[in-house]
Amino acid sequence: MRNCQVLMILLLFFSCDYFDKKKVNAEDLLNESLRSFNWNEVDEYPTFENCDSSASKDEKKACFENVLATTVYGQLKDSHLIVTEALNDTLFLEFEISSSGEIDYMASTGDPIIYQEIPGIDSIINSSLKTLPKVYPALKRGQQVKTAFKIPLVIRTD
Repeated sequence: MRNCQVLMILLLFFSCDYFDKKKVNAEDLLNESLRSFNWNEVDEYPTFENCDSSASKDEKKACFENVLATTVYGQLKDSHLIVTEALNDTLFLEFEISSSGEIDYMASTGDPIIYQEIPGIDSIINSSLKTLPKVYPALKRGQQVKTAFKIPLVIRTD
């Protein structure tokens, strides 16, 4: 009987740690969550209303880039540009899409010969972006977020 009482006392003494609750600081929990958060990727890319909403993330990205490039190419073609040299180069377009779906053309970078042969190319690109269909912004954890893009645009003339 005495052994049972000693055993009970020992169990009670050592089991007290089992009932202690550790407090979790909300700020520590938030900081841990933010450290594991990948800020360089979005859950869903921006999309246009004519892109399939049930498509995969990569398909939505491809649709977005395709609609964008097709619109810019169409505007360049409609401008009936005349160049003195044959061009075969890549122009990189940089733009942002706000959390409300507004497109802001930032700049383009490429071979200086493109800018020499087509002096108004930036204004043509900027005006073509204004003719795009409605843009739905990117999503991160269900929230609309601002995103920046840099896409290639091949300029080829004969």
